[in-house]
Amino acid sequence: MIGLISATSAGAAARDRLAAAWPDRTRVYDGPVGDAVRTAFAECEQLVCFLATGAVVRLIAPLLGDKASDPGVVCVDESGRFAVSLVGGHGGGANELAREVGELLGAEPVVTTATDAVGVPGLDTLGFPVEGDVAGVSRAMLDGEPVALKAELAWPLPPLRVGEEGAYAIRLTDRLVEAAEREVVLRPPSLVVGVGASKGAPVDEVLGLIESALGDAGLSRRSIAELATVDAKAEEPGIVAAAQRLGVPLVTHSAEELAQVEVPNPSDAPLAAVGTPSVAEAAALARGGELLVPKRKSERADGQPAMATCAVVRRSARGRLAVVGLGPGARDLVTPRAKAELRRASVLVGLDQYVDQIRDLLRPGTRILESGLGAEEERARTAVEEARKGQAVALIGSGDAGVYAMASPALAEASDDIDVIGVPGVTAALAAAAILGAPLGHDHVSISLSDLHTPWEVIERRVRAAAEADIVVTFYNPRSRGRDWQLPKALAILAEHREPTTPVGVVRNASRPDESSRLTTLAALDPATVDMMTVVTVGNTATRDIAGRMVTPRGYRWQASQEDTK
Repeated sequence: MIGLISATSAGAAARDRLAAAWPDRTRVYDGPVGDAVRTAFAECEQLVCFLATGAVVRLIAPLLGDKASDPGVVCVDESGRFAVSLVGGHGGGANELAREVGELLGAEPVVTTATDAVGVPGLDTLGFPVEGDVAGVSRAMLDGEPVALKAELAWPLPPLRVGEEGAYAIRLTDRLVEAAEREVVLRPPSLVVGVGASKGAPVDEVLGLIESALGDAGLSRRSIAELATVDAKAEEPGIVAAAQRLGVPLVTHSAEELAQVEVPNPSDAPLAAVGTPSVAEAAALARGGELLVPKRKSERADGQPAMATCAVVRRSARGRLAVVGLGPGARDLVTPRAKAELRRASVLVGLDQYVDQIRDLLRPGTRILESGLGAEEERARTAVEEARKGQAVALIGSGDAGVYAMASPALAEASDDIDVIGVPGVTAALAAAAILGAPLGHDHVSISLSDLHTPWEVIERRVRAAAEADIVVTFYNPRSRGRDWQLPKALAILAEHREPTTPVGVVRNASRPDESSRLTTLAALDPATVDMMTVVTVGNTATRDIAGRMVTPRGYRWQASQEDTK
């Protein structure tokens, strides 16, 4: 929850804008400012104070404990010009909150955390538990000193300023090791602990078994991703409480599913009790991985039979492939989600001219794999191969990556061994439509006139179907030097079903500095003025030119009312 505190009417107005935009995330604290800050500091994960930074510093100074537990605090000035990340930049999420507040209020986010200021990921922001000399290693990366990455596991990481050797080191491991001098240890969530328990098994017995199993195997409890068990034990108090104390989710599987998992130590007892010959081992192995600790039983001090079993599996890291749409070209049409994915990726794959558009958004150390036109399938294969190596990959395309872009070839190459995230973008058709007016107000279709991937016979059939159905058509890839007859042919098909005066919008380089647009008609359009950088939108029988804007009404009743007034 985000606490909102203000002292003046101007601050309250900005405060109320945040509250309205984030009704489920925020809580307004009224009353004397000092009391409000103290109460919110105790109750909320984050605070946004519409107060002077000096005032907030004096109010929260006695409340500060440590950066791991203090809430993040952002200050916004009276005029709403700046959103200052004051406390808890990383641990409290104040840096990101300042950016969010700034975007919503039109304020400039002010972030002074050294790593964020220069675009280097903070080691305590990677989503892993971290141990060791975080400050020293971070400072070394900032200063450009050699930092070695010792990755004992392949795991998707953001770009880091690291090499193979260095006086400082980052070790990525789930083993139970102490951080050496000038070293940081990152604990990836690689371990799954399968748990079985008799009814009424005490939490201390379950937790003690897990900790002894991990300790004997030389594994860190901080790398536990989840506890896993059978559905019948989903509400077993000892198992539920153990997951809560470890701070990990409890995942359950059906007995039927677990019965299909091959395990080294099946038993008749769980088969009779819950319907599967294995709970601990099968639950740990249900989603694959390497069995590090076979089933073991708890030991009771009173000599009574064990009430808990556990097994430990190391799950392989799943690479991450984000297929990112960059929009039509303008920087302000690149979505915040797309920017976040670009900063998260350690490997970027894309067409060289698209890479140039967003190169400044990438973090230092991002590995860039770029290629020219015509290499779409090669780029898709490269992106998937990098993700299968456990990398965090961004594959970029213009517009929306799923529309005439890279998502289709990438997903054709991908399988279920990697995570694929689609990041939508503003398409050329939508950007052109916004420039023209509202041509897509009713049913519409996009058709590419390029026959490089689709036979012309198929394209022509689709154009004819759209013409007969009276649907607004947006043509992509309308005309090139080697393909100069397809657009005239497509327009002729549409002219069989639409009046010569049907509005046609022509937009070139939508949203880019050299953008141009014009509104013409089906009869007047000269195909020779169109190229591959152009989007052509042909209206339906209801589309009108209204004050120089191309408008397709949402319903045909509008058309009838217009005709009645003639």
